[in-house]
Amino acid sequence: MEFGQRRDPTRRVVGLVGVVLFHVLLVWGLVSGLARKAVELLPAPIETKILEDAPVEEEPPPPPPPPKLDVPPPPFIPPPEITIQTAPPPTNTITTTQTPPPPTPAPQPAPRPAGVSKAPVVKAKACREPEYPAVSERLGETGTVLLQLLVGVDGRVTESKIEKSSGFERLDKAAQQALSRCKFEPGTTDGQPTAAWAQLKYTFRKQN
Repeated sequence: MEFGQRRDPTRRVVGLVGVVLFHVLLVWGLVSGLARKAVELLPAPIETKILEDAPVEEEPPPPPPPPKLDVPPPPFIPPPEITIQTAPPPTNTITTTQTPPPPTPAPQPAPRPAGVSKAPVVKAKACREPEYPAVSERLGETGTVLLQLLVGVDGRVTESKIEKSSGFERLDKAAQQALSRCKFEPGTTDGQPTAAWAQLKYTFRKQN
């Protein structure tokens, strides 16, 4: 007969392991739960800032009042004295004025008689005849040229112009150039030679 029962070692080990696990889980649950609650209960950090007071602009002092100037009163100018003289009324008088007769005008000098003028003497026979232009002669051009010649005091022509054309410019130029080289008898005034205009006519005829 056995006085005591022999315990199973395996069951003992399992029980110890279970107790250890229970304590580990309990510790872990306490640690994790308390830590989370502690974190939740801790308030958020408070940020603090130091605010500086804004600078107060000082108003400039008001300008000093303008000085009071004592204006002297204007000088006293006495009014001018005006004296009006009263003239006596004019008396009616009759004055007779005699107007002298106008002076007799001086006799005008007798007009001087105009000087006796004599026209220059111009003759085509007195100078060399103009040459008949060969072209005009071949074409049968004919006509009469009337020239105006200004004859100087020495009898030479100083200016010339065509008064009437022959109808052909070649004939007009030939007559003007030739007759302007002539020397004529100048005109006179009171016997003194003077420059004057004169007319000269020249006719170009077809030679047989």
